[in-house]
Amino acid sequence: MDPAHIIAKDKRIETPAGRLRQVAALVYRYHDGRPEVLVITSRGTGRWILPKGWPQVGKTLSQAALREAYEEAGVRGAVALQPIGSYGYEKTDLPPEANSAFTVDVFPVLFSHQERNYPERGERQGEWVTPEEAAERVDEPELKAILRTFGAARALAAE
Repeated sequence: MDPAHIIAKDKRIETPAGRLRQVAALVYRYHDGRPEVLVITSRGTGRWILPKGWPQVGKTLSQAALREAYEEAGVRGAVALQPIGSYGYEKTDLPPEANSAFTVDVFPVLFSHQERNYPERGERQGEWVTPEEAAERVDEPELKAILRTFGAARALAAE
């Protein structure tokens, strides 16, 4: 584990551009030889998203992404050490003085199993869909591109 990637104090990290950094888990599996990704609903608006949240004190960014996958969807699996991309978004429900610009690093998580009980069980819905379908469901253009590229690469790898 590279100690430089461990969050030591404050989980709210700003990028050089002044955006707040978050982490997301792109949870995937193979079903009938084809890649599928897990999308979940947000608690507030019910729109489709990937499990995401803040970096966590004492954890690497990839470990924090895996923790978010567990907390929001009960997912256990193997997480990649490096992100496959990042996307930006703006939160509109924050006070005017708050920083509402976010950059999210996306870490692939190879699905192992889902726990029966997890912290946000019953608060969100989840669905396994093709990467292309996931790209259609999410709102953020950069995340759509990450999902499409990921799906194409995984489809080639499965052949």
